Amino acid sequence: MSSGAHTLKVYNTLTRKKEEFHPLDPANVRMYVCGPTVYDFAHIGNARPVIVFDVLFRLLRHLYGDRHVTYVRNITDVDDKINARALRDYPGLPLNEAIRKVTESTARQFHTDVAALGCLEPSYEPRATEHIEGMIALIAKLVENGNAYEAGGEVLFRIDSMPEYGQLSGRNLEDNIAGARVAVDSHKENPADFVLWKLSSGDEPGWESPWGRGRPGWHIECSAMSEALLGKTFDIHGGGLDLIFPHHENEIAQSRCAHGTSMMANYWMHNGYLQLEGRKMSKSEGNFVTIHDLLETEKLGGRTWPGEVLRLAMLMTHYREPIDFSLARLEEAEARLAGWQRAARAEEGVAPDSDAVAELADDLNFVRVATVLDAMARKANRGEVSAAHRLAATLEFLGLPLESLLVSKNVDSARVEAKIQARLDALAAKDFVLADGIRAELIEDGIQLMDYKDETGERKTKWEVKR
Repeated sequence: MSSGAHTLKVYNTLTRKKEEFHPLDPANVRMYVCGPTVYDFAHIGNARPVIVFDVLFRLLRHLYGDRHVTYVRNITDVDDKINARALRDYPGLPLNEAIRKVTESTARQFHTDVAALGCLEPSYEPRATEHIEGMIALIAKLVENGNAYEAGGEVLFRIDSMPEYGQLSGRNLEDNIAGARVAVDSHKENPADFVLWKLSSGDEPGWESPWGRGRPGWHIECSAMSEALLGKTFDIHGGGLDLIFPHHENEIAQSRCAHGTSMMANYWMHNGYLQLEGRKMSKSEGNFVTIHDLLETEKLGGRTWPGEVLRLAMLMTHYREPIDFSLARLEEAEARLAGWQRAARAEEGVAPDSDAVAELADDLNFVRVATVLDAMARKANRGEVSAAHRLAATLEFLGLPLESLLVSKNVDSARVEAKIQARLDALAAKDFVLADGIRAELIEDGIQLMDYKDETGERKTKWEVKR
């Protein structure tokens, strides 16, 4: 449970201000974040909310205890984009089988990618196809309450039944109507009414329902999955800025009207947009880059990038601000992380630095956290061992490894540490020829040694791979 040492503050999109976080139940802090639609590899814009809310998940666990935080991040595996991809990639297979191949392969790649970015697994990762019954039950409740109606082969949410619709996005009903493109003979009562259920043709995936064989609309999926795993109301709902309208706005409408609650989630958090080298990412522009591309190919800067460098590059801009993801940003992140890694020294039982946690608890202000890490690194490099230990614990807490994944793929760390210890033993025995020989051997292998003295005056050695 939180000791109260750090007060968490978050910017709430719903109220347009930064607020102190007060969970509904400190023994069960609950967060839901919209995950990927698995029809293609996740692009680097998709990585931002995964990383941002992973940091928040880590912070909540630190403040309230690992066992007292539940984090749900869904997978959308029923969607018309998935159907189209399945038909394109597997034209000779029955559609359901083709869909399964698409969703399984893309979900597997997503998990590989986000693990490389240093993200913890969420507490639950529901798939939309596992919660169809819950969606049907929610829709039936909305129809029963008069919030939804059947028309033109669809079940639609009746916008006019919820006077507070638009509270999250700040849009009013007139804005929605003016922005809608609707045919004259529309079957909708209001052009802004949105789909809860739509009928499926014989060759489309579908489930039996009171309104015929069909499939859910996108918005109802998250309402059903969050209710099933977090309850009718919960603490935090997160996602990208692009989801505020219509997705999150519609989730709120569905959930509140179905359950008769004044809130769906108490705090709504959204990360900003991402550009690549100053331009919006687009396949037509030829600058569409996936997480996999950066980790495994030489698509940006003519080289691959370690996941922890991508993670830090994302965090170096405040999560609510737009980010320009660039080669220069990656190089800056790599250099900064290498400096922290050189200075850090792991020690069991050491807690993350209190100042760093306090800065992070102020609406995830990683920019100020990085300043604290820089200060700790400077102290560690001057021989302050406690600073080196706190730095290591803080990096681990933030999901940033003490040793570069790039290094660990190419260097036998155990061998290097053994050689360093042998050199220290040789120096202690005043066998300088042997000590110099070990140093030369390591330098030939690309390992740079740095000697220093700890607070007790004992000689220690740090090492890094020369880049």
